[in-house]
Amino acid sequence: MLRGLYTAASGMMAQQRRHDMVTNNIANINTPGFKAGNSVNRTFPDMLLYAMGGPNPSNGNIGKLGTGVFAEEHLPSMLQGDMQETRRNQDFAILSDILVNGVTFDPSGKFVDENGVTTYQPQAFFAIEKARGEERYTRDGSFTTAPDGTLVTSDGFPVVGANGQPIVINVPWDEVGVTADGKLINNETGQQLPGNPQIRIMRVDNPNFLIREGDGRFRYEGDTAGINQIAAGDRVEVRQGYLERSNVDSAQAAIDIMAALRAYEANQKVIQTYDRSLDKAVNEIGRV
Repeated sequence: MLRGLYTAASGMMAQQRRHDMVTNNIANINTPGFKAGNSVNRTFPDMLLYAMGGPNPSNGNIGKLGTGVFAEEHLPSMLQGDMQETRRNQDFAILSDILVNGVTFDPSGKFVDENGVTTYQPQAFFAIEKARGEERYTRDGSFTTAPDGTLVTSDGFPVVGANGQPIVINVPWDEVGVTADGKLINNETGQQLPGNPQIRIMRVDNPNFLIREGDGRFRYEGDTAGINQIAAGDRVEVRQGYLERSNVDSAQAAIDIMAALRAYEANQKVIQTYDRSLDKAVNEIGRV
């Protein structure tokens, strides 16, 4: 009987985390470049045996009755968001549709072959520099200019150029344009600005190796071979005067939050039922 209590309690905790994730998505629905999170759950016995060196959970069932679920992680959805025109010269958006030979991605941005191997659609990101020279990645292109002319993010981190150094612009921004591959040019002459500044756009082959840090920033924790500057033919375009809107689906978010609440309430009812059963067993049947 106690197993049922633990199962229901773990379900409540998993739904609480799911609810928190969906509310965070809704709160950031107007945040430029925000990527919606998706909750990933696994059954607790699978997690426990796998952590103890047991078989991979996908190899088969463990027993006849599970003992609940564990909200393992939140994976961001890296699907392209809609473009919003701002007509501001320091706003930039990435339009990305990178292809992989022999692969047709589904609407969620992944492909599963006949052997069950999953391939995720590569994505492109702006490169920015944090303290101590650490590089981070973002799709939020709402940039501004520091007093020394450095192009920075809304929270002050320098935008990295193709040469690996912060981009510095010392001409009025109404004279600055951008090419599809991120080169900053003079609008009148069409020539690249002094110093040949170019926004560094990075291609990430597997976006699941990106760890969300907050404020639209990600750090990469995969193999270094899986992240490189975009190359010709990558189908990536930089647009000036636009921002990428968040990819949160408001209608789906409303459905998800209601589903999480209903599942939470269902697990509450299970615990209440077990509580009444235990009370009867102890205070009534136990007297006989």
